[in-house]
Amino acid sequence: MAEEVEEIVPDSELRGVARRLPEQLRPFWLLARFDRPIGSWLLFWPGAWAVALAGRAIDRWDLILWLGLGAVAMRGAGCVYNDIVDRDLDRKVARTAARPLASGRVSIIAAWLWLGGLCLIGLIVLLQLNWMAAISALSSLAAVAAYPFMKRITWWPQAWLGMVFSWAALVGWPAVTGGFEPVLWTLYAGCICWVIGYDTIYALQDIEDDALAGVKSSARALGRHARFGVGAFYAVALACWGAALWQIRPQLLGTAALTPVALHLTWQVAALRSGDPADALAKFRSNRFAGLLMFLACLVVGSTA
Repeated sequence: MAEEVEEIVPDSELRGVARRLPEQLRPFWLLARFDRPIGSWLLFWPGAWAVALAGRAIDRWDLILWLGLGAVAMRGAGCVYNDIVDRDLDRKVARTAARPLASGRVSIIAAWLWLGGLCLIGLIVLLQLNWMAAISALSSLAAVAAYPFMKRITWWPQAWLGMVFSWAALVGWPAVTGGFEPVLWTLYAGCICWVIGYDTIYALQDIEDDALAGVKSSARALGRHARFGVGAFYAVALACWGAALWQIRPQLLGTAALTPVALHLTWQVAALRSGDPADALAKFRSNRFAGLLMFLACLVVGSTA
C-alpha cells in the first residue's frame, strides 16, 4: 500500500484501472492523467456545447462521441508534453514531485513515444471531421505547445489555458455548420472565462510551493482576492453564455436555461475555502457537473430554436 501511495499523486483518484494495472504500465497511465478524468471532461464540454447549441446534438451523437475520444487522447497527450517540459519544476512542488517523469519512473524517450501514440489516436479523430473543423483542430497545436511556458512568463497562464481548453468549441461548431458564426465566438469567450475561474481554484492548491519554485499563477496574482476573482470570471462567463443563447433563441425563457449552471457556479464561489487545498480540488472537480448543466442548457435552446 505504501508503494501505491508513492506512485499516485495527491489529486489522483485511487480506484478503478489505476489500481489494477501492472506495475510497468501504471506510470504511463498516470503520466497521461487517465487516473484523473476531470481534465478530459473539461476539455470535452465546450465542443459538446457547440454541437448542442447548433441544434445538432441528437442527430450528431456520433460526433459528440468522437469529440469525447479526442478529448481523452489529446488531454493525455497535453499532460505528457506538459510533464516533459515541467519535469524540473515538478520536482520542486510537493503535489507534483511524485509524477512519473519528475520522479524518474518514466524516461524521456518513453514519454515521447507515449506522446506519439496518443497523438495517433487524435489523428484518427481528426479524420472524422470536415476540412473546416480539422483545420481548426490543427491550429490549436501551437497554443497547446506554448502553454507549459506561460507560467514562467506571465501571472495569468490560466488565460492561455482558457484559450486551449475551450478550443473544442471551435471544432464542434464548424463540424456541424461548416463555418464560424458570431454566436460561436460569444460562446468561446464565455468558455475562456470559465476556465480561468476553475483553474484559479485549482491553482489555490499550490500557492506556497509555486512561490518557492517561482511559478506564476492567477491564484498568486489575486492573492486574498482569489474568491472575488473567480466570481468575477464566472460572472463574465455566464454573461457571454447568456448572450450566445440569446443569439440562438432571443427569448428570456431560453436564457433562463442557464439558471442551474449559474446556481452551481455561485455555490462554488460562496462555499470555496481558499486556504483548504482539499476543498479547492473538490470545487475544481465539480465543474464536471457544471459542464453537464451547461450542455443541457445548450441542448434545450439549440433544439427548440
